[in-house]
Amino acid sequence: MEKQQIKDKKLPVGFTFSFPCRQSKLDEGFLITWTKRFKASGVEGADVVRLLNKAIKKRGDYDADIMAVVNDTVGTMMTCGFDDQRCEVGLIIGTGTNACYMEEMRHIDLVEGDEGRMCINTEWGAFGDDGSLEDIRTEFDREIDRGSLNPGKQLRWSVGCTWGELVRLILVKMAKEGLLFEGRITPELLTKGKFETKHVSAIEKSKEGLNKAKEILTRLGVEPSHEDCIAVQHVCTIVSFRSANLVASTLGAILNQLRDNKGVGRLRTTVGVDGSLYKMHPQYARRLHKTTRRLVPDSEVRFLLSESGSGKGAAMVTAVAYRLAEQHRLIDETLAEFKLTHEQLLQVKKRMRAEMEAGLKKKTHDTAKVKMLPTFVRSTPDGTENGDFLALDLGGTNFRVLLVKIRSGKRRTVEMHNKIYAIPIEVMQGTGEELFDHIVTCISDFLDYMGIKGARLPLGFTFSFPCKQTSLDAGILLNWTKGFKATDCEGEDVVYLLREGIKRREEFDLDVVAVVNDTVGTMMTCAYEDPNCEIGLIVGTGSNACYMEEMRNIEMVDGEQGRMCVNTEWGAFGDNGCLDDIRTIYDKAVDDFSLNAGKQRYEKMISGMYLGEIVRNILIDFTKRGFLFRGQISETLKTRHIFETKFLSQIESDRLALLQVRTILQQLGLNSTCDDSIIVKTVCGAVSRRAAQLCGAGMAAIVDKIRENRGLERLEITVGVDGTLYKLHPHFSRIMHQTVKELAPNCDVTFLLSEDGSGKGAALITAVGCRLREAEQN
Repeated sequence: MEKQQIKDKKLPVGFTFSFPCRQSKLDEGFLITWTKRFKASGVEGADVVRLLNKAIKKRGDYDADIMAVVNDTVGTMMTCGFDDQRCEVGLIIGTGTNACYMEEMRHIDLVEGDEGRMCINTEWGAFGDDGSLEDIRTEFDREIDRGSLNPGKQLRWSVGCTWGELVRLILVKMAKEGLLFEGRITPELLTKGKFETKHVSAIEKSKEGLNKAKEILTRLGVEPSHEDCIAVQHVCTIVSFRSANLVASTLGAILNQLRDNKGVGRLRTTVGVDGSLYKMHPQYARRLHKTTRRLVPDSEVRFLLSESGSGKGAAMVTAVAYRLAEQHRLIDETLAEFKLTHEQLLQVKKRMRAEMEAGLKKKTHDTAKVKMLPTFVRSTPDGTENGDFLALDLGGTNFRVLLVKIRSGKRRTVEMHNKIYAIPIEVMQGTGEELFDHIVTCISDFLDYMGIKGARLPLGFTFSFPCKQTSLDAGILLNWTKGFKATDCEGEDVVYLLREGIKRREEFDLDVVAVVNDTVGTMMTCAYEDPNCEIGLIVGTGSNACYMEEMRNIEMVDGEQGRMCVNTEWGAFGDNGCLDDIRTIYDKAVDDFSLNAGKQRYEKMISGMYLGEIVRNILIDFTKRGFLFRGQISETLKTRHIFETKFLSQIESDRLALLQVRTILQQLGLNSTCDDSIIVKTVCGAVSRRAAQLCGAGMAAIVDKIRENRGLERLEITVGVDGTLYKLHPHFSRIMHQTVKELAPNCDVTFLLSEDGSGKGAALITAVGCRLREAEQN
């Protein structure tokens, strides 16, 4: 670095480390065992990247960013791959030997994912350590093994560091048996390491080989004859030829694997090669090529010599790693906007409280965005409710009709029968008359189905849209949400529209007792099980909350005594811009293209109908920036609402492997890699986590308000909850509960899941309404 005058720069570093390592990521490598006569203590089992970093810090005069630890074989393959894109095998034949190749991910059980390929460092030097090569090992191989630094390991390879020693042992035995040097054995010949691998290469040269043999053997003091030199040359040839044959046979196994993986009759591939033996030995390369082609005749193999060793390859791996690290940094930077701090969440809670106060006050009610609508539900069930009731539940793309039989007494029971009907999109967005005619047709079908068309039953109508109620049985629709657009309904009393629909049909009559928001229905359902339940929460297609407010605080309704349930309609929180500091460009895009742009902004950040859209917008942005799907934006990804919230729940499931995430993305027509799947999972996590935290901040504002209303140090209360997002998402409820706990530490909040949806609640409100009506009449 000093020489290059770059000591002041923090450059990305690739670390070629040519020993067996276990890697769980690119910039981490735990040394399994030393080979090639290395024995430094305290390194086996340690992360060599950490050790190198430690040494750099200890030195203290420069800094480096180690991006990748690469085996020399991998480096060789990458170096040659730069010149020949067909190169998918790396081979080293030098002091030691090893090979790597590109294996299909689906075959690598140690790594999650099944898409694409990954380079496998075979560490084939250990082949035979289990005894599988005993039939071809000689007494000389065994003697070399016994005298090595790692006896019993790396057995099979008569290469590099062992050739010379192997030849020396054979020569000693032949001399002892009188077959060489007239039986003379000198101290030099008996000395380990005196006959080197380079001597084998020199002796095998075709022209000067015999002269070299005479020169080397004379230095060993054995005074060789011409016949001795020929015999020694022959021994060297046998040793080196066996090595080339062994390497060719295992390389053949790799080539066959590649051919089978690709499912082709004839494989065309390139092997990148490096190592002193391959480069320097006069016959080795030719023998290796010839034997390989003989063993895999149906493959067209090119051997490409690595001119710049494994260093260039390591630098290329590092360059790719550096690009990916930079990409991850940019992804993290983008998703950081979705990570809300404790202070930000406290601000959201504080603002929600201020908006709630504005909705309750006469002076500010008309301009308030969080409407705090009185529901005229003044009491939760007391257990004396009794009778048969009908309930309608309209709140999304499905519509339910229910018959609810409530029995009081010691063994209170609620028996329910229901039928679900779809609401076609053309009805949702047609005329009001068409919508209510469709609803009445469904009721007629249900009454026939249950055989109760003659009875005039009391009915509760769960209507999950913002309504201004003037009494229990009158609700004026303020505005449609959740994709509904039916004309001539906004500003009208929905109970009147329903009664008119029933009149038009002239088939049956019903006593419409109550119009109920689904949130209130959920609270009532749960309050029937737990009298402590005084809050209702829905987190499904949309989101909303209601709670029992003191009458004295509800300025829109006369009377000071008791309590009344207030439907907050909190989905519109932020419509006045008070959440703009935490809204992202993706939230704005979802809002701009929605049916009700500029409205329900809080709901659009937390509810099921919109989370998938936020994710889709992020994915489009990431794809444009080249982070995802190879930079290709598919037609599917351009389709609004294709990314349903149920996919978020599935993708974020802890039990789901990346392979299954890919399957879900493929169902959406998104051809993803495993890296894509990881990014998609991260995006889904960031969006849903923020949603749960924002929802928790809103709930914290409600529970703290109730506590203060009642002048309590500590409040114990139950929240009745319903909605697919809350029920089905693997982490939403946990994160939301935790947020409420952190932001309202003086409240002990229990969350009770509503098992029967809001339909049962509508029947219970109707029952309570009938009970109170009868009490008044009496």
